[in-house]
Amino acid sequence: MDGTPEPQPHDWGPFGRPLFNDASSRALSRVGVVDVGSNSVRLMVFDGAARSPAYFYNEKIMCALGAGMSKTGMLNPEGRMRALAAMRRFRHLADGMGISPLTAVATAAVREATDGPEFRAEVESETGIQLWVIDGEEEARLSAQGVLLGWPGSYGLVCDMGGSSMELAEISGGRVGRRISAQIGPLKLSGMKGGKKGRKAFIKQTLSDMAGHMGPQKNRLFLVGGSWRAFARIDMERRGYPLHVLHEYRMSPAAIRETAKYIADSDPDALRARASVSSSRMALVPLAAEVLKQVVKTFHPRDIAISSYGIREGMLYEQMPQQLRDRDPLIESCTYAEAKDARLPGFGRTLYTFIRPLFKSAPDHRRRIVKAACLLHDVSWRAHPDYRAEDCFDNATRANLGGLKHSERVFLGLALLHRYSNKRANARFAPLVSLIDEASLHQAEVLGKAMRFGAMLWPQKDASPGELRWFPKKKHLELRLTPEVEPLFGEVAQTRFQSLAATLDAQSRVIVPLTAGPFCGLTGTGAPPPSSAAPARIFTARSRPPAAPVAAPAPRACGAG
Repeated sequence: MDGTPEPQPHDWGPFGRPLFNDASSRALSRVGVVDVGSNSVRLMVFDGAARSPAYFYNEKIMCALGAGMSKTGMLNPEGRMRALAAMRRFRHLADGMGISPLTAVATAAVREATDGPEFRAEVESETGIQLWVIDGEEEARLSAQGVLLGWPGSYGLVCDMGGSSMELAEISGGRVGRRISAQIGPLKLSGMKGGKKGRKAFIKQTLSDMAGHMGPQKNRLFLVGGSWRAFARIDMERRGYPLHVLHEYRMSPAAIRETAKYIADSDPDALRARASVSSSRMALVPLAAEVLKQVVKTFHPRDIAISSYGIREGMLYEQMPQQLRDRDPLIESCTYAEAKDARLPGFGRTLYTFIRPLFKSAPDHRRRIVKAACLLHDVSWRAHPDYRAEDCFDNATRANLGGLKHSERVFLGLALLHRYSNKRANARFAPLVSLIDEASLHQAEVLGKAMRFGAMLWPQKDASPGELRWFPKKKHLELRLTPEVEPLFGEVAQTRFQSLAATLDAQSRVIVPLTAGPFCGLTGTGAPPPSSAAPARIFTARSRPPAAPVAAPAPRACGAG
């Protein structure tokens, strides 16, 4: 019980053994990176399971280094002072956290400014931080790697909008392909001659040139960067979307056009207040919207997804061995959470094996969420019992987890809610529940109640709690308990098993062997013929078996559970 699951040769079948505690992963357990952009300077410290890191510390200073560069060719003097002060602070924070040296990169503003080399030397002289100035293609590659950190194996076009530039990168099969950068950021566009007409012509021509380099890109469009996230917040506000999580938020090309018009027709101050967008960011959003409309018009993506992961996450991804890159970020994160917070780390694997027969026909993407739920089923045990179910739902739907669609967040949240509660009589959940269909809603309830029951059969470490058998066509649920676990099948456990059977609308049977050896057969609807291989006690979920073994009567069918 040291908090570290023991390696098993066949832990999760196709899922593989978690790697978060391997030496190569532990080296990345706390990593600090600094991104000196055209609009902001940010320190981010990653912590936890390296494949799906938590944000241990995150601080952003809006310095606007690139403001006015289109006229002067130099960094904004006020922004330069603020950026240098931020770097001093970040250095001291890193020393206090024990994460020095920081990995720091500078992008378009420092790259293009005539005084960029001077600023870089000043940063190193005053803070000791080596500032790597990367070119546009490298910026595109790192941003695309950030997307791959959240979506392993994804494919499509990554579009990263910064203050001064915009980068495009092609991803496919977990690799970054063609990429290109152009000076088409909102800080560049704001000072352009010719007004809106001239700006529109410039955007159209620039994107046409970029498309010529990138070739056809009609798959998913991944949007990276603060301006795109602000646009997505406004789209959520316009639609009345209930789950305010930006990562994996989806928009259609039609929604992009409607929201761009909504922005143009709205009062900026009132809109930013409704959508919770900062004033400095809101000033750039109308220009970013003009670019986004043309991006969609040029590349015709089938759908659009927001990625909260970008260049900073790409810098972490850069340090990962390939074996770690290939892992599922959701499963790694949940395994880490179980090892850190559960009362019996490793029982999630046992629970998954126990309830898996209920989901034997489920596709891989659904079994993946079932596994995640089993890993997380006990990590909130410290919460107050009156609020534990709600806390589980809130944590699952709003947690910083990669590799989860919004509908999957809701499914996971509902399953964990039902792990602690039979009912979900809370009006505030209703809007979020609308994000999944009725079949998924029912399956989440089944999963939650199966975990709620399975958690009662908490045996010694690595001992089997028994076996569930599910015959969906005949609506027959069968529980076969081992002699070691039978004493755990008390009144509360029986009630929870009954609740699971009722949710499945199933007839239930419970079988307990009296001696070692095979289980005896059953008679009755949907049951195999009797067998004399070993005596057993057979009872309904409502009854409690005798405490001491007795000679078993002839096998008989049991009532509905």
